[in-house]
Amino acid sequence: MTAGAGEEERRARAALTGVVEPGDERAGGWLRRYGPVELLTRLTAPAGTENPLPGAGEERMRGYRTRAAAARPERDLERVAELGGRFVCPGDPEWPGQLDDLGDARPVGLWVRGPADLRIWALRSVAVVGARACTPYGAHVSGTLASGLAERGWVVVSGAAYGIDAAAHRGALSTGGATVAVLACGVDTVYPRGHTELIGRMVEQGLVVAELPPGAHPTRSRFVLRNRVIAALSRGTVVVEAEYRSGSLATARAAERLGRLTMGVPGPVTSGLSSGVHELLRSGAVLVTDPDEVVELVGDIGELAPARRGPVLPRDLLGPGCARVLEALPVRAALDGREVAVRAGTSPDETLARLYELHSLGFVERRGDRWQLAPGDTTGSNVRRGDA
Repeated sequence: MTAGAGEEERRARAALTGVVEPGDERAGGWLRRYGPVELLTRLTAPAGTENPLPGAGEERMRGYRTRAAAARPERDLERVAELGGRFVCPGDPEWPGQLDDLGDARPVGLWVRGPADLRIWALRSVAVVGARACTPYGAHVSGTLASGLAERGWVVVSGAAYGIDAAAHRGALSTGGATVAVLACGVDTVYPRGHTELIGRMVEQGLVVAELPPGAHPTRSRFVLRNRVIAALSRGTVVVEAEYRSGSLATARAAERLGRLTMGVPGPVTSGLSSGVHELLRSGAVLVTDPDEVVELVGDIGELAPARRGPVLPRDLLGPGCARVLEALPVRAALDGREVAVRAGTSPDETLARLYELHSLGFVERRGDRWQLAPGDTTGSNVRRGDA
């Protein structure tokens, strides 16, 4: 077992993961005030005793007490150990410090499966999230981003859902890279069922993480709440395809609140799956299109994306004098040297010198005393190989 939290605290925190819902800030305040051992003691006080927690109504206390009475932390700890996993608490060497940014919404602890060190991986990680019902374009972009980030030594964090999440995990795994799945259920529960093989690969090659104890099942609210963990674990969040009400936008908003970078990949304006991303971009997220642009934002000083520009044409390499004379020639007619000089605004001698230079480079042809563009592409891309 990892050193850090004491045995009593570890058991108390393990029990509380089944008592307190993820993201419960009121319970997080009690945990901060009383500590896990005393909080669990107060929650297991017999019914009918004076309310031991300030601000908790009777109905809420009944719910807490019911769950606390059913908690079996020793069983859960044994179960995760049987799976080759562990329970990581605040204070453990493996605990990712950036989760503390969540304040009272910080996880009570994390159930983890996989061979890597979660804290080390979280130091250099990027979340890639998006729509479940994604398009082929979205799946391609997500996979490409993830594989590119993994090749550059970044860990890809996502939620193991269908669509963009799955494409991101698979993209990272395809290059032998690192990926972390944050689940809305127990680490021994495969959800969705269709991802049995994918989650199995992540257990072997990456990490699978959950706030809930083994055996816990997902609910709609738990999917939303686990997004804050995805955002907190990562240096930045990239959203690839999302409708206006997409849960992945909740991840991006959580990242913004935590001071993390938020990024979005644009899509067709005619697609509803682009609407949420485009609104995110309008509200201040950074537009990205490839792994280099993501790394430029979340990486260290000097990790810059390559400069973007169109192809360099042979005409672009001409000096200003030659370029002016070349532009003076009409597309389908031939002119004598004096006519070219008038159109170019240069002297006849200067024009003639430039015309001969352009002739040697393959841009123009001479017909007696007249000059015309060489046959082919009038942009000058028909220049002879090596001449420019």
